[in-house]
Amino acid sequence: MRAPSQTLLARKLRLSRATVSRALANHPALSADTRARVQSLAAELGYRGTPARSVRRAADAPPLKLGVLIGTPLVPADQITLPQILEGIRGRAHMDRAAVDILPFAPEETAPLAGRRRLFGHIRAEGWRGAILLYPFPEATVSMLAEKLSVVSVLHECADERIDTIDTDHGGVRQLVARLVALGHRKIGFATWRYPAGGLWASRRFAAFAEAMFQHGLPLDPGHVVNLGPASAAAADPAALAELVARRIRKERVTAWVCAADHQAYQLMADLREHGLRAPADYSVTGFDGQEAPPGLPRLTSLAVPNADLGASAVARLVGRLLQPSSPRRVTLVMPALVEGETTAPPT
Repeated sequence: MRAPSQTLLARKLRLSRATVSRALANHPALSADTRARVQSLAAELGYRGTPARSVRRAADAPPLKLGVLIGTPLVPADQITLPQILEGIRGRAHMDRAAVDILPFAPEETAPLAGRRRLFGHIRAEGWRGAILLYPFPEATVSMLAEKLSVVSVLHECADERIDTIDTDHGGVRQLVARLVALGHRKIGFATWRYPAGGLWASRRFAAFAEAMFQHGLPLDPGHVVNLGPASAAAADPAALAELVARRIRKERVTAWVCAADHQAYQLMADLREHGLRAPADYSVTGFDGQEAPPGLPRLTSLAVPNADLGASAVARLVGRLLQPSSPRRVTLVMPALVEGETTAPPT
């Protein structure tokens, strides 16, 4: 039996073959209903595109136009990683003969009707075929975008089942716990901050932390976990976190702490100095991101995230989604690398 073709889809749906081809490529010029009808029938009949043939476009064909929506960074440290991610996006887009349009657009700007009109007016004017999201956006905004475009989110997993995700492998935290255990630590805590908006990254890193603790046969005390769910300890701001951690170090002998991100760990080290505690003499601490140390602080033992690879992977996935819009949702994880710093030592 011959595989279903675009011609067959067009005949069954009483559409032109060009319309079917554009619907399968998730072209925003078509209505969401038309795209859904074509893609639904394609999935039902088992249609599979031919990406290799689609990639070989004519040399004089216009490049794809891909958009990058930049929301509001969670912390100042995000300004360090943003240029690296954009570098990866531009490099891979050049390889795929795609033009990139970068649009800073704070999430709160998409809430009013005027903001949505401005956003979608820009998308139509620039001819975006797909979009890459950097930093969290409201789920309602993400769903609106997914009605018009193929969308890939970087470092933030969305609830919408149509959105692919490029993320770092949070399971790397297991390496940090193993390093602390090898040094002799047995009471290890986990700390993160509270954010007004954010994704699942902190809880995913905590999940890897909890798994590693159980693998090493160590107790997981909710009192030694900060800002992860109602059962954990709570600290409203960095100063309160440092005060809580200082008490755990002195009174409960929690000798090592895994922070969900480098900026948290560096701030914690600076604040703990106000309590007379220094790393690694009085406690050990690790982070996640591989950022450079601020002046006057030792470099963290951390996990370096290849941010340029995240950007390149986002473009590759978005192009793949345009070629096969009915393919299953994918979450692509990019592996971080362990960085030995100066903040871990055997417990005193």
